[in-house]
Amino acid sequence: MKIDKNIMSYCKNCNKHTANTVRNYNKKPQRGLSLGTRRHNRAIKGYVGSIEPKIHPKKLGRKQKVMLECQECHKISERVFGMRTKKKIEISR
Repeated sequence: MKIDKNIMSYCKNCNKHTANTVRNYNKKPQRGLSLGTRRHNRAIKGYVGSIEPKIHPKKLGRKQKVMLECQECHKISERVFGMRTKKKIEISR
């Protein structure tokens, strides 16, 4: 899936359609002291691996998320392109 580097999109902060710069979404590392991490560590404490084996169905594609940065106010918003696409997003130009 190919997307232009600059697209027109709605900005919630400006409350109008503005030019936006598109860049890839990068997942940040998980916080070690968040509630979910502490709860998981408490659950697996004393066990070698996970609590019980869980078999998850394999998903056929991924949701492709990109970050849009407004050219006027420089606020960043995210957008998902397609529900389950098999191809990665390519930012052209």
